[in-house]
Amino acid sequence: MSRILIVEDEAHLAQGLRFNLEAEGHFVETAERGEDALERLLKKRQSFDALVLDVMLPGKDGFSVARELREAKNYIPLLMLTARGRPEDVLKGFESGADDYLPKPFNLNILIARVESLLRRKNWTHNTNSITADRPQQNPDSPDIFRFDNRIVDFRNLQLRAGENVVQLTVMEADLLRYLIKNSGHPVSRKSILQDVWNLHEETDTRAIDSFIVRLRRYIEPKPSKPRYLLTVRGLGYQFVANPKQ
Repeated sequence: MSRILIVEDEAHLAQGLRFNLEAEGHFVETAERGEDALERLLKKRQSFDALVLDVMLPGKDGFSVARELREAKNYIPLLMLTARGRPEDVLKGFESGADDYLPKPFNLNILIARVESLLRRKNWTHNTNSITADRPQQNPDSPDIFRFDNRIVDFRNLQLRAGENVVQLTVMEADLLRYLIKNSGHPVSRKSILQDVWNLHEETDTRAIDSFIVRLRRYIEPKPSKPRYLLTVRGLGYQFVANPKQ
């Protein structure tokens, strides 16, 4: 039975979500404030398999809560509820560490499907306090494993290994990296990243995507300021190169 924490200050909405998720066979608890969620997850270290987090909360908002969780290396799968579906709000949520978002008002069946999707992403939160350097157990030819130079991207476990160093990826970072690798050798635009990776079709300042690229470069580049694998294509976007020329 999966354990889900809902952080929502609208009591009728929180109870409605709780009722429907419990009907799907999950154990559900609710909280009204972001501070309550942080106390349960960080101070008391209560174990949950997924977090449904509203942005607009009394006290600390959802962005702050998500950011503090990730800074504390708590990688609980997180679905963020936004009052508006503005791309700026969505990107801010992703930058703070959310794995998925849903604008209000939302279809209940869609929310349940999104939560179930997060719960299927196994092995991400089995150890939020430390990351081991165990080698991938999957078949090396698996589409979930990608190797370049001495680096291994394990998409199933959301880990990137460079020698003995291991970085835990967020789902959004992994999805972006997978998209860039899939299009290896070809430039992809910021607009296509927004549309194809994060399903954002509205007009927005696509430079907001750059912060994610900076983050990935810190993970994979020997010298992030002089990238070799993740290149900027001026006037367009980015290009992944698995085997750069020496």
